[in-house]
Amino acid sequence: MTDRQLAELALDARKNAYTPYSNFNVGAALLCADGTVFTGCNVENAAYGSTICAERTALVKAISEGQRSFTAIAIAGSGDDFCWPCGSCRQMLCEFAPTLRVLAVWQDGQFEISTLDTLLPHAFGPAALE
Repeated sequence: MTDRQLAELALDARKNAYTPYSNFNVGAALLCADGTVFTGCNVENAAYGSTICAERTALVKAISEGQRSFTAIAIAGSGDDFCWPCGSCRQMLCEFAPTLRVLAVWQDGQFEISTLDTLLPHAFGPAALE
């Protein structure tokens, strides 16, 4: 799976977003170590705190199917800039892949790459509880 293909899957996943309040569609594509990809979209709720981001949707789908090892995630928003994961998504992803490659995708398919440990320095993870 190339970075470009992963970015395209994230762009495509945006189409399923449910965003009647913000109208800000986000799609994510999470690449597992075995090459499997799980996509997700954001799903808003009238009780705003119940809203779930695209990244967490993809992660929860992967975890529920037995995946635990991830190498990259692409995130595509509908705004005028690159779409990076929010703090809650960074924390959830860190639980399983603290050095995950993160592709922030723009609407035209361009992307920037970072790593989760750069985006979430000094993260609180499982090792902190030992």
